[in-house]
Amino acid sequence: MTSNHYPVLVIGGGQAGLSASYFLKQRGIDHLVFEKNRRGHAWREERWDNFCLVTPNWQCQLPDFPYAGADPFGFMKKDEILAYLDAFIARTEPPLREGVAVTALRQGAEGGFVVETSDGTYTADQVIVSVGGYHIPNIPRVAERLPREILQIHSSRYRNSEALPPGAVLVVGSGQSGCQIAEDLKIDGRKVHLCVGSAPRSPRRYRGRDAVEWLHDMGHYDLPVERHPLGEKVRGKANHYLTGRGGGREIDLRRHALEGMVLHGRLLDVADGAMIFGDDLAANLDAADATYNRIREGIDAYLAEKGIAAPEDPPYVPVWHPAPGEGGGVLDLAAAGISSVIWATGFRPNFTWVEVPVFDGRGYPTHKRGVSSVPGLCFLGLPWLHTWGSGRFSGIARDAAFVVESLIEGRGESVSPEARRSA
Repeated sequence: MTSNHYPVLVIGGGQAGLSASYFLKQRGIDHLVFEKNRRGHAWREERWDNFCLVTPNWQCQLPDFPYAGADPFGFMKKDEILAYLDAFIARTEPPLREGVAVTALRQGAEGGFVVETSDGTYTADQVIVSVGGYHIPNIPRVAERLPREILQIHSSRYRNSEALPPGAVLVVGSGQSGCQIAEDLKIDGRKVHLCVGSAPRSPRRYRGRDAVEWLHDMGHYDLPVERHPLGEKVRGKANHYLTGRGGGREIDLRRHALEGMVLHGRLLDVADGAMIFGDDLAANLDAADATYNRIREGIDAYLAEKGIAAPEDPPYVPVWHPAPGEGGGVLDLAAAGISSVIWATGFRPNFTWVEVPVFDGRGYPTHKRGVSSVPGLCFLGLPWLHTWGSGRFSGIARDAAFVVESLIEGRGESVSPEARRSA
């Protein structure tokens, strides 16, 4: 054994890696946590200035460190999220090594794992990869054909409207980030164009409570992947769009259109200084509303089944409809005064540095609740690792506890009764 050998190495120092460290410390297992950037990097450097959570503060449940502020039903802003993480780190004192990048992970010739880092080579009996699943900004190659004078940035690089050149802004992508950024720009008085895709939307408040509260009571955040109607495919589904801004509200793109936001269908191509959109705007808005209404109907059915009295809400009535063909066709960017394009088109995973045969044909880790087929190698913090709450503040503690106890069981040690109950 070398001085750089540890029983467990944790790669990634976000909320997933920090949660794993908490449980490793509880079990007295010597370990290190490698974080290639500064603590809280994604929250600090990859979110816009007015970013806030879309889930209520009471769902922030890091291990034995629930939200304890004065606004449990509010939505923490970026600086408050960072303060919450910093307080958790101060309480738990993880063995966190910031500024150490892991460049390769492979199996050792005599067992265990070899971890190559910017700080040298380390070895470990077991490894937890807790880097999430959002690594490379996913900007489509069609972006290369936009005129050079148009500023292009990925949503992770957007900070505020003042940082953009004067003129209209086109946001491509209507998931959570795209819709919230489009709203942020609109609030600041910018002329906004939004390319609308297939992302679903959710009610904010319904029948007297935040919809998240009802969905929590209904068990939606505890539904495991294998019991979800979509099975493994749910891991690739876009999250529902809504916002926690201003105390929390719905995002209704139809209302935004009524108030001046220009909506387009799916982006098909770029040619001669113009963008070409599909004729699917109406269908995409209808599909988002259908999901919205199904959530409301599911809550109604739950209340009826449980005999719960709750205030009634009127049915949703669309306030705007695109005219036939509206949203499709060609948009001349110069004529529309568009000076900036924000690509809210998500991320691609990048696990090429993990040189262990645990991946599917798309390069995504295969696992069961984070436990891979290679003994001693686990993953943590992935979307839908186990449930809808996985990777979020609400579910990461349970996932981390299960992964750590699985590693302990693999070491031939006893598993805690609490962990067995959580399985």
